[in-house]
Amino acid sequence: MKPLNLAENIPLALQTTLGVGGAARYFLEASTPEEVCEGVSWARSRCLPWFILGGGSNLVVADSGFPGLVLRLGIRGISWADDGLEVLFTAGAGEDWDSFVAHTVAYGGAGLECLSGIPGTVGAAPVQNIGAYGQEAGRAIRRVELLDTETGAVETFERERCAFGYRTSLFKTAARGRYVILRVVFALIPRGTPCLAYADLQKYFAGRLPTLQQTRDAVREIRRRKGMLLVEDDSDCRSAGSFFKNPLLRAGQLAELQRRLAVRNLSIPSYPSLPPQQAKDRAWRGPREAQHKVPAAWLIEQAGFAKGHTLGRVALSRKHALAIVNRGGATAAEVIALKDAIQDAVQEQFGIALEPEPVFLGFE
Repeated sequence: MKPLNLAENIPLALQTTLGVGGAARYFLEASTPEEVCEGVSWARSRCLPWFILGGGSNLVVADSGFPGLVLRLGIRGISWADDGLEVLFTAGAGEDWDSFVAHTVAYGGAGLECLSGIPGTVGAAPVQNIGAYGQEAGRAIRRVELLDTETGAVETFERERCAFGYRTSLFKTAARGRYVILRVVFALIPRGTPCLAYADLQKYFAGRLPTLQQTRDAVREIRRRKGMLLVEDDSDCRSAGSFFKNPLLRAGQLAELQRRLAVRNLSIPSYPSLPPQQAKDRAWRGPREAQHKVPAAWLIEQAGFAKGHTLGRVALSRKHALAIVNRGGATAAEVIALKDAIQDAVQEQFGIALEPEPVFLGFE
């Protein structure tokens, strides 16, 4: 028996911010955990692949589309409990992420303000462990409620079990495809001070101590200038966000690369992989050896791909070299061609393999 709201042959380009790709063979809106279970069970009973769609902001869909079930989460609701020491916000996986952050900031909860302006849904935050300007969602997450699609049970995972790392988690690696996030609980600091760990924000406020709301507004403005904020008539926003992760290099690797680049009179920018306050947090230690982030955008531009570089109907954003944008009518094949050209050039010139951030659907 088909789920009640099941649709067929739904174009997925319209469901993504990049705007490329074919249709989903089946498509289902699920607004309750029960509907999620029903949809997944229906697909599994027919040996169909299935995919959970959030806001479509970190997704590249193949031109051939997806031959299985795309299930879009619509689980809503935000609640909170404040004991004076921390405030716990619980949000449905289908809640818009930026609207949720706005809610926490308006309440006075510190811990997510620098993640303002990131498109997508609450349910995608733990999977990707979204991060920006010195904050990561994984540090604020207390627990997640999820559906185990292998057993059909609804479970709760505490933060430690989620294996959060730089732009990754258990749900993106070892347990990829097994769990569906239903709700997320965040532990924030009531009436806390904003995080000003990154130079962009320090420069913006020039020594002033802003409020949480002022910090949120600043982050959104900085993202807008870089084309990383969804704005109605800005063609540079028709992207999947940052297309490549910033590479992490060990100290020895960085020193060797600096020596190689010295002959070209280049000095590669880098910064610690964790802001100082995070590096001191024993519960949030990454690899034992210190690592340094190298800006992927710098590598891309130095490899010969300037802002606005165009290939067919796709291009790099005119505001930020880290975003591949659809200039209108582009295909997924064109996106992949530009991605491959950038990766090949950076690998050849710097010996660094750039790792894409978006999810690629239908390319298997």
